[in-house]
Amino acid sequence: MSIFNAIGVAGTGVTVYRKWLDAVSDNIANMNNTSRTSEGAFQARYVQARSAQDGNGAEVAGVQLGSAEGILAYEPDNPLADAEGYVRRPDIDMGSQMAQMIMAQRSYQANLSVVDRARDAYTAAINLGK
Repeated sequence: MSIFNAIGVAGTGVTVYRKWLDAVSDNIANMNNTSRTSEGAFQARYVQARSAQDGNGAEVAGVQLGSAEGILAYEPDNPLADAEGYVRRPDIDMGSQMAQMIMAQRSYQANLSVVDRARDAYTAAINLGK
């Protein structure tokens, strides 16, 4: 594997983990949304990754959506509450989202470190001839 190939592979990893971070932040931002019981709740986003088609790195295969059923919460003061006082909330666990955020962040950083090391190795190789 050449230095440039390592940068390209790490770059695909950066892209996958950035999209994972985007999905997690979207889930956290919308986890307290309420909706009418007759409507669907916010659906959590889950990024699916796979090996790249050319075998060099990874790519996003798609985004899977969580359940729109959510959970019913008793909030009689909420303007969206039904006659019985219930609203629908997304079924998103903050602890799980935070764990996913840490994993995605560390992986993102690891891929950026690979790019930095490859750049340093390339710079050192150029300086050998001076």
